Amino acid sequence: MSATIYDVAREAGVSMATVSRVVNGNPNVKPTTRKKVSEAIKRLGYRPNAVARGLASKKTTTVGVIIPDISSVFFSELARGIEDIATMYNYNIILCNSDQNKDKEVRLIQTLLGKQVDGLVFMGGKIAEDHIEEFTNSPVPVVLAATVDENEKIPSVNIDYEQAVYDVISHFIENGHRRIGFINGPLEIPINKHRLAGYKRALAAHDIPFEESLVSIGDYTYESGKEATVQFLAQEIKPTAIYVAADEMAIGAIHEIQDQGMKVPQDIEVVTSENTRLVQMVRPTLSSVAEPTYDIGAVAMRLLTKLMNSEKVETATVVLPHHIDYRQSTK
Repeated sequence: MSATIYDVAREAGVSMATVSRVVNGNPNVKPTTRKKVSEAIKRLGYRPNAVARGLASKKTTTVGVIIPDISSVFFSELARGIEDIATMYNYNIILCNSDQNKDKEVRLIQTLLGKQVDGLVFMGGKIAEDHIEEFTNSPVPVVLAATVDENEKIPSVNIDYEQAVYDVISHFIENGHRRIGFINGPLEIPINKHRLAGYKRALAAHDIPFEESLVSIGDYTYESGKEATVQFLAQEIKPTAIYVAADEMAIGAIHEIQDQGMKVPQDIEVVTSENTRLVQMVRPTLSSVAEPTYDIGAVAMRLLTKLMNSEKVETATVVLPHHIDYRQSTK
């Protein structure tokens, strides 16, 4: 049987309260006593019961993290930011993959809350009423990362997605482009609505009419980027620049342009949106909106620690700055 706190106390010749103080890092223990207890713990192979400690303190020092796709480079970089800050503040994380399926997301929220986590970081697509109900009734704080709640009821960390796309399209136009393709993600996701708004706003600001034929909706995959580009290149007057909402789709777009005998950026310029390490792995290297992916995760976790510990929070809706890294896929 596993050693208990009673066994450690008897082995060290101290009270169970003293063992508890040593285990929890309480400084009010004599060095000689701490050493004696630590040696007893090592000899007996004692491991503190985290569940029992959580019940006593009403804290488990555990945070639930719900991620749409753990295989995505974008979300894995974001999760790394969460994990690093969690470790810094002595929290463990339980990472769950939701497949961006609403029913699964709701089920995971309920499961994590049932495991008595101290807080939740949620990454998803559309925040539906079911999500809002779960978050509102949650006994612990919730923070959204790279996820937009259009009602701004839930604390969140994002960039200004509309302005980011506006900046890219304006740059294209200022460099002489008039026909600009736009490969977006599903429009039921608020981030993509903001991106489309930025595209339309930039065109309107430069007196260029919006054309539905220059907009394609993909699913963030390489294949959907290629398919969208096939549609663009089949047009009588082809676009001379393309903005893409995700790095994998952008690589698909570049490869389709090359497969059809054209060159990037000489014939068509391409800018992507996520700026993950994939942008350096393709040739030409991809120009991109530099979303501070790691920082979004890190700031979301830091915001959550403040909420969990009832610290002062200046704003619960955090918008981080962005910029555009121009590489070889633009002139």
